[in-house]
Amino acid sequence: MIRLYLQNIVNSIHFENLPQEWQDFDFVKFSDKKKLFDYQQNALKNAVKALFKFFYDLQGNKQAFFDLYKNNHFTEDLDLKLNGNKIRKIYEDFDKDYPVENNKIPFFYFINRMSFWMATGSGKTLVIVKLIELLAKLIQSKQIPDNEILFLTYREDLIEQFKHHIEEFNACNSEITLELYNLKDYEKIKRENRLSFGNTIDLFYYRSDLISDEQKDKIVNFKNYENNGKWFILLDEAHKGDKEDSKRQHYYSI
Repeated sequence: MIRLYLQNIVNSIHFENLPQEWQDFDFVKFSDKKKLFDYQQNALKNAVKALFKFFYDLQGNKQAFFDLYKNNHFTEDLDLKLNGNKIRKIYEDFDKDYPVENNKIPFFYFINRMSFWMATGSGKTLVIVKLIELLAKLIQSKQIPDNEILFLTYREDLIEQFKHHIEEFNACNSEITLELYNLKDYEKIKRENRLSFGNTIDLFYYRSDLISDEQKDKIVNFKNYENNGKWFILLDEAHKGDKEDSKRQHYYSI
């Protein structure tokens, strides 16, 4: 039986009791033609509560967040076992961020994440775009760290679908504009140090199956974009993948 620990944690938080700056968000409107259903709005409100608990209540303390899991009867052994040189090699350049204890990295180092389980055709792309808007507004109001935002998905057609939704969202929103860039242009965009209007947020995207530990043509080396871990990463279809993709999951974690 799967235990939904984070779901239990956010269920104990009443959205109406959050500070006003955490509630001040339009959970309904996507565009002139689209509005979010109740279950989509609830998914976003759950995300707000999880972000509030981690960044506001616990000041981004992963150990304290893990203690919440343990208080919800968490007993599973999810520590990352470094049984083999391949996995160990991935983390060896980041030993200060992920210290090894007894040949493993404790689970709480990877606990700053949440997942959405949504059926096919339930409008997850709308939720993703609205979640990005939510992150952008919380960044602007200094409620969460000013991290870069990256969207990853595993097929070209899904990227095109995402671009279409971003265009539709931008066309009908005056408060905030999501400026979309290919991840390979990251250094160029940051180097230009462009003057941006207050309501414009840079948003990067790439194919998740092209993230690797080498740089060539379309394949990108994750170390070139690591940015000291200062990212909010939205990974579409996170459950998809084969053995090679399981190695990429470690790149996303870092």
